[in-house]
Amino acid sequence: MSQPNDHRLFAVILGTNEIASAIAIQLVRAGYSVVLSHDPDPPVIRRKMAFHDALFTDSVQLEDIVAERVDDGVQVYQALRRPPHVMVTWLGLLDLLPVRHIDLLIDARLQKRRITPDLRRLARLTIGLGPGFSSNFNCDVAVETRPGRIGLVTDQRWTDVADGVASTLGDVGAERFVYSQAAGRWHTPIEIGTRVYKDLVLGHLSGAPVLAPRDGILRGIVRDGSEIPAGVKLLEIDPRGRDAQWTGTDQRGRAIASATNAALRIQAARRATHRNPA
Repeated sequence: MSQPNDHRLFAVILGTNEIASAIAIQLVRAGYSVVLSHDPDPPVIRRKMAFHDALFTDSVQLEDIVAERVDDGVQVYQALRRPPHVMVTWLGLLDLLPVRHIDLLIDARLQKRRITPDLRRLARLTIGLGPGFSSNFNCDVAVETRPGRIGLVTDQRWTDVADGVASTLGDVGAERFVYSQAAGRWHTPIEIGTRVYKDLVLGHLSGAPVLAPRDGILRGIVRDGSEIPAGVKLLEIDPRGRDAQWTGTDQRGRAIASATNAALRIQAARRATHRNPA
């Protein structure tokens, strides 16, 4: 007999990107049923490394985990009767709060331009990833996501602000990305994983052609037909040749997921101490 819904570990992750997806994989393995809630800003480009495209299909598999789309709160509630798994939805946090009390709420949107909300008291444990979080202001635990500094923020300081410096991939930095010069509708016929060459037209933003910035493998690209704000990443080229990766979880995603798991272990230890004081 399945457990009652109230006994299931229920996690909500804001974001459907590759970081949110890497965390979801580890949470499912830890016994959580996980909902990824879509946010359009910033758009997801590394879609073969994420569960994002389940929003447009019935299911998506990443590593050994299959994610399915859910369209309303009733579907989420019913899915909580099943063994731990991943759900992906267009529903926002306000739509998910009435489903059932949330055990774990994680903001994995990695927003660099917007003010982050106060998540505290919306779940038993709230975790903020990336810029704009402090355990003294808007979450219970903050996690630093900058390359070279990934890990828990153990004091009450703010996570690092975005400095506009892209991490390197095969010794290539920001020049592997193309950013939207203006808001508009994006169209592309090119699939992730395609070998491309510098100046090849990879798509059009409101009719304006967008060219490949260099030779390499298309690691990520915004889904065809998406509405795009100005100043966000449209696509990414992996310059590493045979070492290029465009599917599965990557090292950064796994590191951030491990830091998130560390927060869960610390919280569990604290609760155990409170229940069984010396």
